[in-house]
Amino acid sequence: MTSDSCRPLLFLIHNKLKMLPEEITSLKNLRTLHLQHNELTCIPEGFEHLSSLEDLDLSSNRLATVPADFALLSSLLRLNLSSNQLKDLPAEISRMKRLKHLDCDANLLETVPPDVGSMESLELLYLRRNKLCVLPEFPSCRQLKELHLAENQIEKLGAEHLEHLQAILVLDLRGNKLRSVPEEMALLQSLERLDLSNNDISSLPCSLGNLHLKFLALEGNPLRTIRREIIAKGTQEVLKYLRSKIKDDRTNQNDSVPETAMTLPSEARVNIHAIATLKLLDYSDKQATLIPDDLFDATKTTLVTSINFSKNQLCEIPQRIVELKEMVLDINLSFNKLSFISHELCLLQKLTFLDLRNNFLSSLPEEMSSLTKLQTINLSFNRFKVFPEVLYRISTLEAVLISNNQVGSLDPQKMKLMENLNTLDLQNNDLLQIPPELGNCVQLRTLLLDGNPFRVPRAAILMKGTAAVLEYLRDRIPA
Repeated sequence: MTSDSCRPLLFLIHNKLKMLPEEITSLKNLRTLHLQHNELTCIPEGFEHLSSLEDLDLSSNRLATVPADFALLSSLLRLNLSSNQLKDLPAEISRMKRLKHLDCDANLLETVPPDVGSMESLELLYLRRNKLCVLPEFPSCRQLKELHLAENQIEKLGAEHLEHLQAILVLDLRGNKLRSVPEEMALLQSLERLDLSNNDISSLPCSLGNLHLKFLALEGNPLRTIRREIIAKGTQEVLKYLRSKIKDDRTNQNDSVPETAMTLPSEARVNIHAIATLKLLDYSDKQATLIPDDLFDATKTTLVTSINFSKNQLCEIPQRIVELKEMVLDINLSFNKLSFISHELCLLQKLTFLDLRNNFLSSLPEEMSSLTKLQTINLSFNRFKVFPEVLYRISTLEAVLISNNQVGSLDPQKMKLMENLNTLDLQNNDLLQIPPELGNCVQLRTLLLDGNPFRVPRAAILMKGTAAVLEYLRDRIPA
């Protein structure tokens, strides 16, 4: 037991405790009690007498029930019950009026008592990897900032579940059975991160485009209303597309618009109207080795912010792409035969999104450090053996996707300096070890490491998610 005048602490972690000594209940001044990774099956009587307790961690035990007397722990701010065998929670838990952080991940919960919705101080609620089919309403949870519901069996999300979540920043619903998203989602104007991946959603309300999201995950849904290439371009492009659909509805664009087209030597057709309205220069899926000059000529009198030259046979980046350097924000060059990046691309200093997956790249030029607005780069399915050095120097990067390469090393000290990086996908590479210092990259919200030959962290740790992996790594940093 570590004790000081401010925070008496007791840590009994990673033992094989099957029961707790009753003497613990007499520690009236105890503020923090960590009992995770034991074999506890029950909580001793008198536990409720720990009236000063603020932080209680009972995760990774064998608890099947939580006694109703827990509600008497009136000072509790943080309660971790994750990775146990709980099938329900006592309704009395709502009496913990000061509780801010409740973690019930990885249990067997089929329902959550409606009383949880009356916990006025609750800020973080974790209910991932349970068996929930329905959600409670949260009429009094006006301080709730993060709601994590991934990997359950939730089929419906209604307006009644959302209308009171005015402070919500993170809403994680991935891996459920949702078929639709209510229009009321657009009322969550504080929302920054929304994960809807791996559900059964076929369409999205266009009003989502009015949210100020930093991260929106939609992969693994049978979406019919948004093309895959738009989703692949990332959150801001999806939101822009949804906003454009709102405008389409308002201006009633069901009226026919005469098509203006010009025929190129390759017999491809360029829709000038499409370039003007969508600001998209699209010459994808042509299996072409060159981009015709006529295509670039068509952009001289129009503003183009997006380029899609994917699914061709390009061995080099078209030189004339530099003509668009003052306007282009995103470029898709995926599924080509690029083995190097030319200096022309490095001159597009307004670029925010770059898709280079499925090429033959093994390095990136130092000149790419001039891309000072780049937020997302996709380098998956190439031939990289090391993490490209130049990426460490692009401080604006928010997402680096470099899965399915041969990356064998990375520099955690340099990565820590990438303060905006929140997504790092290193799946299916050749990493023999994960440097513990990577745990200091606390800015990461999504870290994907599956499919590498390292032995630790083990799969059980990886399954717990990014926060658990980072914590595990930090614990292994040499003193």
